[in-house]
Parts: sequence; C-alpha cells; structure tokens
Amino acid sequence: MKNLMGCVFAAVTVMTSSAAIAGPTLQKIKDRGELACGVSQGIGGFSMPDSSGKWTGLDVDLCRAIASAIFDDPNKVQFVALSAKDRFTALQSGAVDLLSRNTTWTMSRESALGMSFSVVNFYDGQGFMANKSLGVSSLKDLSGATVCLTSGTTHEMNLADYFRTHKLKYEAIVFVTADETIKAFEANRCDVYSADTSAVYAQKSKLKQPDEYVVLPELISKEPLGPAVRQGDAEWGNIVKWTHFAMINAEELGVNRANVVEMRKSENPEIRRLLGLEGNLGESLGLSKDWADRIVRHVGNYGEIFEANVGSQSPLGIKRGVNSLWSNGGLQYAPPIR
Repeated sequence: MKNLMGCVFAAVTVMTSSAAIAGPTLQKIKDRGELACGVSQGIGGFSMPDSSGKWTGLDVDLCRAIASAIFDDPNKVQFVALSAKDRFTALQSGAVDLLSRNTTWTMSRESALGMSFSVVNFYDGQGFMANKSLGVSSLKDLSGATVCLTSGTTHEMNLADYFRTHKLKYEAIVFVTADETIKAFEANRCDVYSADTSAVYAQKSKLKQPDEYVVLPELISKEPLGPAVRQGDAEWGNIVKWTHFAMINAEELGVNRANVVEMRKSENPEIRRLLGLEGNLGESLGLSKDWADRIVRHVGNYGEIFEANVGSQSPLGIKRGVNSLWSNGGLQYAPPIR
C-alpha cells in the first residue's frame, strides 16, 4: 500500500508540474507579443470598429480580457475581421489564436472542424425582423416569404427545419457578408431578415429608419455563442475558458473595475483566491498569480461588459434574461476558482 501511495503521489506531482507549462499557443502568443483574435466584420455590441479603427463589443472585451491575463495590457490584441464563411479556415490555419465572433457551438463544428468551444459567453436564438408595412406579427404569417440570410451560418438549416416542420413555404436569399444581407433587406429585396436575435437588434440599430421595422417575438433555435480554439492545445483552451469564468465569478463576488483594488483587502477567501492573494492557481494556467485581478482591473466583470456593450448602457438595450447569473435565474454559471 505504501508503494502504491508513493506512485499516486508521484503521478499527482507530475500532473501538477506539467499543468504549469505553457502550451504551444500561449508560447507563440508571448513570442509574438500580442493575441490574434478573430472577430466579425462588424456586429454592433459584439465586435465593431469605430471610425478610428478602435474595436468594441462583448466579444472584443473577451479578447482584451485574455490579453490582460497574459500581458497585463488589454491593448495587446490584433483584431482580425472575418466573414462567417472564412472564420473556421482562419482558425484551422493558425491565422488567429481564437475565434471570438458570435459563433454557435454545435456538435459538427467540434467533431468535424477540429474546433473546441470553451464556454458560452452569450445565450442566443435565431430571430426575425420585418418591415412594419408587411403587416406581420408572428412567424405563422410568413408562409411564402422571402428571407435574407448570411452564408456560412447555422441559420440556413434552422430556417429549413422550422419551415419544413410547420409546413410553411419560403425562399431563402443568401449573401456572403452580414453587411450585404442587411443592405439587401433594407432595399426590400426580401420580406424578412433572419440572424441571431442579438445580431438582428444590432443590425436594426444601423438602419436609416429603425422605427419602421419590428423584431418578431419567436425564436426558432438555440444559439449558444462562445469563443472557439483549435483542438490539441488543452492549456490554451483552459486559459480562454477560465478568463470567462473569472469574469463570472468576479460579478458573483461583487468585484468590479471600480473596487478591485480595494477588494484586495478583503478577508473573503474566494475573493482572495480570485485576485491571486492566496494560492498559485494562475501559475497552474501558465499565467501570473494576479491573472484575474488584471482581467477585472482592465476590462471588468461579466455584468459590466454585458451592460456596456449590449445591455442597458448600450444602444441595443438587450435585457440580461438567460444571460443573467445563475443566482438571478439565468444560465451564466462558473465553476469555483479553488
């Protein structure tokens, strides 16, 4: 028994020490001096450049949070704008280190495309927008409608499944980019526009006369959106995953950008572990002890980035709903940092 326990202890020691070794992706990022983050070509609230080229959005802030954890600098990110069609090739080829680009987690994308989804940073569903002049208030009114869609998304299959199930006729008009799709819709080339509901609201806010359009109440799918990495580098996947979890735990513990320095005085052991004041959990990811402190200090907790980009403090005004913390009836739940 003594020899067996010695072998178990030795195995645990090996596992613990190896966990602190940076994986190839993290090492490449450190050598390059910045994170290469694949984002959309422009979806308000999620990833959008302004006139000076500065990127903002929920997905952008996740990239900035990862850069903060690695470099203690949220600006050490190269944002690579990718179409829905090209995003997977860019990740597979190594052109980007991760996709943070309103991408739906599906079985086929993990099993066939060599991708690994780390977490869900926004729970969504496919929705529809119509011109009020069309006089529709529900999906049941759309039989025979033409629908504008973007290629390379889950929306085409969702649409086909829904209309087939409900025995409704439709015609899909597919475009390469989101900008082309919404411009065609605004030019009345189709009756309705369909995308993730978050994208529907984002595109509606950019229309010349947004009040002339209505977002229909129904959703036809589950669209768990989140960051994706290449398979084969578990250490890197852990960093992306735990960056999001750190922001969730920070919100749950009441730690935010405004009070994070003061919170270092806290005697709460959960807060102290989060901020790297006790234990060496950051080092086990190949990061510094204060990795999560850096994230909150530079970017904020999950609630802060949600409200600023897509929630009450943004033009989109999306309610937290299912994206609330689990303690408030939502689905955002993070394993503990211990």
